[in-house]
Amino acid sequence: MKKLYIKNLDNYFDQDIIIDGFVDNIRDLQYVQFLVLRDSTGKVQVTIEKNDENKKLNEIVSSLSLESTIKVTGKLLENSHVKLGGKEIIPTDIIVTSESLNELPIDIKEKDKALRETRLDYRFLDLRREENNLLFKCQTLIEHAMREYWIENEYIEIHSPKISGASAESGAEVFKLDYFGEKACLSQSPQFYKQMAMSSGFDKVFEIGPAFRAENSHTSYHATEINMADVEVSWINSVEDVMDEEENLLRYTFNKLKNTYGEEIKRVFNVEISDVSVKFPRITFSEAKKILKEKYNYVSERPDDFERKEEELICKYAKEEYNSDFIFITKYPFTSRPFYHMLDSDGLTESYDLLFKGLEITTGAQREHRHDILRNQIIEKGIDPDTLNFYLEFFKYGCPPHGGFAIGIARLMMLIFEIDNIREATFIYRGPTRLTP
Repeated sequence: MKKLYIKNLDNYFDQDIIIDGFVDNIRDLQYVQFLVLRDSTGKVQVTIEKNDENKKLNEIVSSLSLESTIKVTGKLLENSHVKLGGKEIIPTDIIVTSESLNELPIDIKEKDKALRETRLDYRFLDLRREENNLLFKCQTLIEHAMREYWIENEYIEIHSPKISGASAESGAEVFKLDYFGEKACLSQSPQFYKQMAMSSGFDKVFEIGPAFRAENSHTSYHATEINMADVEVSWINSVEDVMDEEENLLRYTFNKLKNTYGEEIKRVFNVEISDVSVKFPRITFSEAKKILKEKYNYVSERPDDFERKEEELICKYAKEEYNSDFIFITKYPFTSRPFYHMLDSDGLTESYDLLFKGLEITTGAQREHRHDILRNQIIEKGIDPDTLNFYLEFFKYGCPPHGGFAIGIARLMMLIFEIDNIREATFIYRGPTRLTP
């Protein structure tokens, strides 16, 4: 007999089957016992009548604890009275493959019955909930769809080093480590290596990989270890080409997600996947500040960047004016941007942030690819250019005009599914006070 997953059972009515899974529920009544068996694809009812013939099975079921794992052999029958898919398994054999303790440290079925930090302590149990299972299936599909788009458009995948001798983000905090007597740090970004690939003539590259940020931040949308989807493209005419590329990528990805899991996401999360048929609006940083002041009477103390409240209001504006959950903000001041962003004739950066449902999910830009100008911008940021000699070498022997962007995967997931904390959208979260499990 073939081992099956629950989602495929409809093709095996009136046949003998084998199913493995967790014990999701037990009802031990006077004349009959019911088990609900759960695997990563769904749930199915197992029905055992109480009689002499089933005495051994009855004893096994009576001694079972929730979340134990079992292997069930039996016949699959249609039964319209069974609410769980109109089918049930009549077992001939039940094998307990592992036993769970009777008292679970958290309630798997009722998320809100345990504090978030307690659930994170027992993340392996917390992840057994249906919404978490679906969440990470969707994350898998999102990353696959991104790769599909990139490969169809002739991108090259790279794997950049995660131990580095220099920081890719001027002024950002890094995790420092000793590297055989030399100073090193964990990579915050593959930025330098994406640009090296442009100098190498790779034209278009992508990477999905980890990045590390030593920021002592306890917000609902920061983490110290994240996974990023990074892109860099050559031969661009302006930063508009970079925004076009990101918009096309997200449109392809969101349509794939909606077509594959849209109905299930609506059922489990009560969330509609964002409509990406509308072109993402684009406004400048100064226009956004003006809108915030005139339309919402909001003026922040940050002249060169946005507060979280401002991002929320600008997204509200995008929804009201353009019916879009996305909006590009362009032309940020150089004071809030890294040294490698190209400047326009007014001294503003050829850069952007993409905001989505009230939060920034991407920073992108056209890069400065001319060696002497880039070196001067490094100095202007107060950085000794000699510490970045290896990086500056990329631009001495010809380098195409290029630009790129990066998307934080967990933050994107958090916003798509309208989850209120990035800790819930990360497989295993790392933050300033969390180093386990």
